[in-house]
Amino acid sequence: MKTIFITGASTGLGKATAQLFQQRGWRVIATMRNPEAASDLASLNNVTILPLDITHPEQIRMTVKQALESGEVDVVFNNAGYGLMGPLEALADEQIVRQLNTNLLGTIRVTQEFIPYFREKKNGMFISTTSIGGLITFPLNSIYHATKWALEGWSESMAFELNTFGIDIKTVSPGGIKTDFVSRSLDSASSPAYEEIIDSLYSKMEGMMEAASTPEQIAEVVYEAATDGKKQLRYVAGDDANALYAQRLELGAEAFRDQLGKQFL
Repeated sequence: MKTIFITGASTGLGKATAQLFQQRGWRVIATMRNPEAASDLASLNNVTILPLDITHPEQIRMTVKQALESGEVDVVFNNAGYGLMGPLEALADEQIVRQLNTNLLGTIRVTQEFIPYFREKKNGMFISTTSIGGLITFPLNSIYHATKWALEGWSESMAFELNTFGIDIKTVSPGGIKTDFVSRSLDSASSPAYEEIIDSLYSKMEGMMEAASTPEQIAEVVYEAATDGKKQLRYVAGDDANALYAQRLELGAEAFRDQLGKQFL
């Protein structure tokens, strides 16, 4: 029985991925900041719930140690993250640091903790949730995009050093996901100087969410990445994300950016 270790598994994509892998015969180690929120996951066979706030390096070390003591781990799914929206000049330094700590440094630290284990057994896989926002950008999301583009570049570089030891690293880049992401997992800031741009962006986002995927649909892409045996690095996930990314590749980066800007500004 193979095992997947998942961060940010209490809701949304993380929870859907935990449920899907469990249904397909995997052992699941589902981690989250508040384990008491996962009673439904905890009731499933072969699912272990562990506490993990990926902004706490010491807790990462302790939780990974506990996971490895419970048995072998085959796949690590770095999924924990959230959105930060607003003009840069309106963002507090605390908001910026928290976004970097969660979306970028947390993923790097969890990965770093597992590498020696995977290297010694010459097998293993890391999958990280990035975003279509790691391949294209929208207005007023600069710090969020900074973390997601960083994860894409970091993963591409890491593939060179990890593949040498039989370890795979992959990214799953979803578009919109029909969850409570906006109300639960979105931090924001505003400024009167940007009010018109902010209003335009929010109204356009509402329309874009009509084409969003369900968490279960994106979880299927995570499962594909984990089991297809390919050395493929990137998996763009969802019809909306695939359409946007194909358009960027067809038009070229500058023409695409110009066209997208006209839609939102």
